Amino acid sequence: MSLNTPPQIIEVASKMAIAKDNYSAKKILTLSFLGGAYIAIGAMLAILLGGGIPGIAVENPGISKFLLGAAFPVGLMMVVMAGAELFTGNNAYFIPNVLSGRQAWNAPLRNWALVYIGNFVGCLFVAYFIAHLTGVISAEPWGEYAQNIAIAKTSNPFYKTLLKGIGANWLVCLALWMGMSAQHTSGKIMGIWWPVMTFVALGFEHSIANMFFIPLAMFEGADISWYTFIVKNLIPATIGNIIGGAFFVGTIYWYAYEKTK
Repeated sequence: MSLNTPPQIIEVASKMAIAKDNYSAKKILTLSFLGGAYIAIGAMLAILLGGGIPGIAVENPGISKFLLGAAFPVGLMMVVMAGAELFTGNNAYFIPNVLSGRQAWNAPLRNWALVYIGNFVGCLFVAYFIAHLTGVISAEPWGEYAQNIAIAKTSNPFYKTLLKGIGANWLVCLALWMGMSAQHTSGKIMGIWWPVMTFVALGFEHSIANMFFIPLAMFEGADISWYTFIVKNLIPATIGNIIGGAFFVGTIYWYAYEKTK
């Protein structure tokens, strides 16, 4: 099975960034709504699997963390293969073009802003209408598990959430890079699954996933305000995600494979 080399991956990402820049605002918002919804669906499955073994988790907490991580990547697989827009992935795609002068700085800023909004709406839609109103995770042990996730995510100091945000999107963008290395669906699935499973199991902070995890817990009765969610988690996680994707993947791989030519 042939693979795209690292320089070829940058070429693929660069072409994707140019295509994304040509999308209308309506198309970006539509596809980013889907992107947020897909990530939320993966997160909902992760709660059901990771939180469904409380007895085992007491004695073997690593198993619960692994199941949480193992289920979550289905969301990113749907984003990549069905076609959707995801803020965190787009943090890396545009950077090689911008640094090489093929695109202006306003290209990623426009895309990121629109996609962030669309992802948020998609996550909230799934959290309220698909998860909360249907009662999918309302029964125990899932309700308490979902609330505990959100409480933990909003209890860290700013710097810690920011650093966990860097780690999360470093791995998410690596997952997308590895997915682009493959030319067949099975290879893309494997390339995406490992890094995403890793960041979730490690407890890192993904801003888009948190747009589902924390509001869902709030809908289910967690004592968390919107102010606490946004200030204590979403803002530092988002800043960390931008650094993790734009610098540790987009910039470093551009420097290694394109700037040195």
